[in-house]
Amino acid sequence: MLNQFACGFLDDLACPGFSPKPQVSGRLSSFDGLLMEATGLTLPVGTVCRVGDTVEAEVIGFRQGRTLMMNLGGAAALLPGALVRPVGAPGEAEVGEAMLGRVVDGAGKPIDGLGPIRGAGTWPLAGKLQSPLDRGRVLQPMDVGVRAINGLLTIGQGQRVGIMAGSGVGKSVLLGMMVKAAAADVVVIGLIGERSREVADFLETKVAGEARKRAVVVAVPANHSPVLRTRGALRATAIAEAFRDQGRRVLLIMDSLTRVAHAGREIGLALGEPASARGYPPSAIAMLPNLIERAGADANGPGSITAIYTVLADGDDGNDPVVDSARSILDGHIVLSRALAERGIYPAIDVGPSVSRVMNDIVPREHALAARTLRRHLATYEENRDLVLMGAYRSGADPAIDAAIAYHPAVMEYVRQDADASVSLPDAVAELTGVFGDG
Repeated sequence: MLNQFACGFLDDLACPGFSPKPQVSGRLSSFDGLLMEATGLTLPVGTVCRVGDTVEAEVIGFRQGRTLMMNLGGAAALLPGALVRPVGAPGEAEVGEAMLGRVVDGAGKPIDGLGPIRGAGTWPLAGKLQSPLDRGRVLQPMDVGVRAINGLLTIGQGQRVGIMAGSGVGKSVLLGMMVKAAAADVVVIGLIGERSREVADFLETKVAGEARKRAVVVAVPANHSPVLRTRGALRATAIAEAFRDQGRRVLLIMDSLTRVAHAGREIGLALGEPASARGYPPSAIAMLPNLIERAGADANGPGSITAIYTVLADGDDGNDPVVDSARSILDGHIVLSRALAERGIYPAIDVGPSVSRVMNDIVPREHALAARTLRRHLATYEENRDLVLMGAYRSGADPAIDAAIAYHPAVMEYVRQDADASVSLPDAVAELTGVFGDG
């Protein structure tokens, strides 16, 4: 009997396809609730490891010969010396047609109850390096269904835009209005670091029905690990890049860019980086251009990624480091005003400080002149608002102020729009030029 077993085992070893491989593993030496340190293990940054039997962690750096990892979430009842094994290679995202209509988490696992994702391709999480000359110009307008944006802040295919506001001013509602009406082949939505309730709400109200079939949602709520939140943003961008490579017009929505920066701050501080502006380490702010610059038009094909990022201004501060950094990188920004929201004007778009840096390249001259006229009347009214409300201004003293007062109801009516209404780009332009086209 022993001879038969020995002969069979030796025969297996003699098989041409047999090649013994050593299993790489290490031991857990330190764990403070978020950051783990392992010894005896050398792996690339980004590798996913299993610590113990159930806990997953990602390699984020090295220190004094030890491998640093961060918990990817879940209970971590670990003991000193727990076994650490690599389970996944770094830097790959599932992409392609198989992703349409699906909802995944930051690790790429489906959470919509529709089973595993089959037939998906792969794309590097960090993207593929592009030359600046491979990025095409923004020359075609994109209809987003919001009158004030279509008329006054016209967005182009391949543009990167930020929606900047404090909490509770209507960023998510405005995003929903744009998602429902956007003229795009594919919509990729990254819900990063927001409330868990918003995920189901977004799916049922903003991308319901036929819109769901052309949408991919990456949902990583606020209670998930900072590594997963960062990965979620990278994953959503990678999915959009793969569709752009196929020649599709992609609308990338990310809510919110600030939560991505918060996740980067947590990781940076855990690694011991010095905190600078508002507690953000340099790596957290440096991560933003690396993410934003991946969107845009393709100069070598018809594909484009039109990206819209929400940016939370902490304390309504327009000089917040994340707001200031995003504003300098993006191709335009839409500022929402709490004062307008308190007066019941939705969407609460503050036209004055908002700008689209590509608008003059994509709209006719009469459209641009009408938008400039509306802006001039609004600025004049706001400058003299206190005088008018106090009754200190005498009618006829200044023709510019008289015109601003006369046009102000039309301006507010143009900006105001119900959340369930949609105004096409041609209708928005016709209304703008019809009222303000005479200069």
